[in-house]
Amino acid sequence: MRSLQRRAIYYLGFIALLIVFYSTAYHYGIRTFEGESQAYLHSLQFTVETFTATGYGSDSPWASPQMNLLVILMDLTGVALFFLALPVLLFPLFEDVFSPSVPTALDDGFNDHVVICSYSARAETLIAELRSHGVEYVLVEPDRDRAMDLYADGHTVVHVDPASVSGLEGVNLADARALVADVSDRIDASIVLAARETAEDVAVVSVVEEPDQATYHRLAGADVVFSPRRLVGESLAHKVTAGVSTNLGDTIRIGEDFDIAEFPIHHGSRLAGTTLADSGIRERYGVNVVGAWFHGEFETPPPPNATLDSGTILLVTGHEDQLERLKRATLSTVRRFRRGRTVVVGHGDVGQTVTAALSDADLPYTVVDRRDSEGVDVVGEATDPDVLREAGVEEARTVVLALSDDTVTEFTTLVVRDLNDDAEIVARAERAETVKKTYRAGAEYVLALATVTGRSIASEVLEDEEVLSTDTQVETIRTTAPDLVGDTLEGARIRERTDCTVVAVERNGAVITDLGPGFRIRRGDELIIAGTDEGTNRFVELFG
Repeated sequence: MRSLQRRAIYYLGFIALLIVFYSTAYHYGIRTFEGESQAYLHSLQFTVETFTATGYGSDSPWASPQMNLLVILMDLTGVALFFLALPVLLFPLFEDVFSPSVPTALDDGFNDHVVICSYSARAETLIAELRSHGVEYVLVEPDRDRAMDLYADGHTVVHVDPASVSGLEGVNLADARALVADVSDRIDASIVLAARETAEDVAVVSVVEEPDQATYHRLAGADVVFSPRRLVGESLAHKVTAGVSTNLGDTIRIGEDFDIAEFPIHHGSRLAGTTLADSGIRERYGVNVVGAWFHGEFETPPPPNATLDSGTILLVTGHEDQLERLKRATLSTVRRFRRGRTVVVGHGDVGQTVTAALSDADLPYTVVDRRDSEGVDVVGEATDPDVLREAGVEEARTVVLALSDDTVTEFTTLVVRDLNDDAEIVARAERAETVKKTYRAGAEYVLALATVTGRSIASEVLEDEEVLSTDTQVETIRTTAPDLVGDTLEGARIRERTDCTVVAVERNGAVITDLGPGFRIRRGDELIIAGTDEGTNRFVELFG
């Protein structure tokens, strides 16, 4: 409505200027070319009558061609103003009148919901998690046009200022399970303060773009503060440092001495080039391969004839000593002794987090960035082959793409792959939908910033189900499945219906990992599920 009012003011002001201009020109023309004298008010009246098509040429005829041309021009201007008013004023006005209005408050019965301020790619991942777990949410959006679009897409939206106490009271914050502030660093701090004024006991999660702002958000009252770029940077750094170490590193503990882990197949490893069946992973190492990523496509169970190469990431379960042996087999037999240099492309928050981890691990690296600053070794465009050659990409063991533009990341991946077919490319993506394209371009491991942050927030606000993995490509959750009680795993057809795998079942405090097709689920069992975000969400929707 404010936008329509602003356009109306500009339109009417423009018409007023035209009327004054034409009235003055007409008044001058009558006196100069027609030799007549009349009051300026009469000239003004004639202009208004012409523009509104109500005068019907009351002053005609005019003897001079100049005056006839001026009147013709005035007639055309009046018609043009009418047609201009249709798209500028009338159509938006009718659309505003007949379109449904966005609520400015929730019903009193709305409770145990998550208040999200406001919509973003991170919020999209969070909302998918909440929907699959049956948790209500409300988006708080101060911009009316954007709120209308979200409302039309089927979201629960309230059009209020999220940084106002009255606005948060209108979304029943006191009865909510959590509030998520994700607008901008300064506005989020104001939202946190308003939330603490409205409901002291509600959990508040804040998202900061600049990591050094986290302290102020905690002082404002946020219970948890996430820095998306730092989260992704730490995850990418772990993939690089783990790729040169035989230590097991971070795994997901799902039972006593029983873990689940992701293992990328590295160039030059003893497993590279073999099929899953010929690799003998189960027989040699005693682990279970429950899924695998093949160039961005997750398959569970993976086909036995699938070839394991540098674009393959195995999802395996087993005891710690078994996983350690498999980890050594996935590493390059050459690079284990010559670790090589890492090239980090992009020196923002993500890139700096990666280089800090490389420094702590005493690994050599070169930094490329388009701007010259402290810590940058080579200055230039990431997509320029000469710049990448100067940085040593042709001899690099690993290339980390810590760029904020997904299109640039995709193109840089192509350039790096052309310069060094053996380099392992680890990349950051802003949006989840670009991950598969980056894999197709040649990357070995890609993490989406929105996915990692959305999962991390979900792990904080969900109470009934535990999100075990937040910084991996596969999501692992611990959940109950009431609708599966009494069914066997084979009868439930979980893999066919959800593309997920039941990794283990916790029953009466004990973790059961030997799960055959005839394993029957009992009441009170907690299932450990692994799969893609979409798959685990589908599992909870079907069986939760």
